[in-house]
Amino acid sequence: LGKIVTPEDLEKQLAGVTDEAHKEYLRAQFATTVKYHGQFEKKREKDPSQPEGALFGIFIDPTKCKGCGECVEVCGNHDALKMIKKTPENLPTYLETFGFYKLLPESPISHINKVDMRDLMLKLGNLDMYKGGAGSCMGCGEASVIRQMLAATHEKVGSNFGIVASTGCNTVYGSTYPYNPYTVPWTNSLFENGPTDAMGIRAYWDQNGHDDWILWNMGGDGAMLDIGFQALSRMLMSGMNIKVLVLDTQVYSNTGGQQSTSSYTGQESKMGAYGKSHHGKIERRKELGQICVMHPNVFVAQTIGSNTSHFFKVINRALEFKGPAVINVYTTCQPEHGVADNMASHQAKLAVQSRAFPLFIYDPEAGPTMKSRFNMTGNPNPDRDWAWVKGPDGNMIELTFLDWAKTEGRFKKHFDNDGNPTTPEIENAKIDRMLNWRMLQELAGIDNKDLLAEMEAKKNAAKAPA
Repeated sequence: LGKIVTPEDLEKQLAGVTDEAHKEYLRAQFATTVKYHGQFEKKREKDPSQPEGALFGIFIDPTKCKGCGECVEVCGNHDALKMIKKTPENLPTYLETFGFYKLLPESPISHINKVDMRDLMLKLGNLDMYKGGAGSCMGCGEASVIRQMLAATHEKVGSNFGIVASTGCNTVYGSTYPYNPYTVPWTNSLFENGPTDAMGIRAYWDQNGHDDWILWNMGGDGAMLDIGFQALSRMLMSGMNIKVLVLDTQVYSNTGGQQSTSSYTGQESKMGAYGKSHHGKIERRKELGQICVMHPNVFVAQTIGSNTSHFFKVINRALEFKGPAVINVYTTCQPEHGVADNMASHQAKLAVQSRAFPLFIYDPEAGPTMKSRFNMTGNPNPDRDWAWVKGPDGNMIELTFLDWAKTEGRFKKHFDNDGNPTTPEIENAKIDRMLNWRMLQELAGIDNKDLLAEMEAKKNAAKAPA
């Protein structure tokens, strides 16, 4: 958890610490940063009435931390966090440190950037919507996304919202009786009828003067793409003001990793094994986002939690939209994707870069044409088939679906030891992702340079003499 504190408030709290060595240790947990200190001091040079620069610290609750290490991965090379072994000897120190964090006043509103939506995670009220300690796997991509969604919703409407949770991983780690991490009204429905349950609650709220309350329905692949797909479609057609968060793990995570219609071509999973006859899933992936777009007057977005600007933008717009909204979010499932516990954010970003999971926003109120309603901002090289990124040697290289797939255990058997593709199925998966990407480009009115060049080459070839 992050905390902004003024030097004055920090020293006031430190005055109560009698052990000088421990006092210096606590003081050292805070740093002067450009964002919360340098920028404010520059403003004060011009206008002394402006707030003074503050200090920033990051604190870990040792009773809740599962040791995934994703925070260190996301922090990068800033040297702010590192992994250490939890021992009986050092645990008391870290318990005291987190206790000191809780004694400090809330981060001052004057230093919270209203434009940078990441800062809303510094407000305790936003964080209190989902308590730590839920039973999700180490580094679970779903849990992080849920926490972000709840924080953004609380920032927008306070506690005037509720949740209908379709059965799945989110209800297992999120509500093991008698515990529940949510501090707003929450109910659990079956896999197949979460949207139906939500329609009943929405109707009751509207009839009793709570039409301004926000209602979220969240669920995974099975709840929204498969067994509960018809219920979702019916809810969207109703026009009711219900927001849907789809936790897209591309597999039935809760029931042991079975294939879903959200799974990718070639993906290995239960009921989609890699064997002699079939090399993983043989079908193409169902694109829920595009299907939802074809329902009238529905706000639809596809996003990832690790692209915070895009994620919070679509959540805020969904909350403002007076009608159904569907937010499909890529959520890394470490055991079923075959990736390390600290890689949820990294793999989600790579999925976007490789066209495995493109970002988009469809806002029915943005304009009169499909092109004006469909926004592809956030995808690299939106006018090309594949993205071009800087390689390890500094040179630009083409990044395709295969570059992402070979980093995940679910596609491992399609590659040799050097990472070269060896099966037609994985090549077909690459083609599928390119075709899906081209469809999105067409909806957004983006001319694909590679496709135009390909068409021109075929045209010229047809004209060439035999």
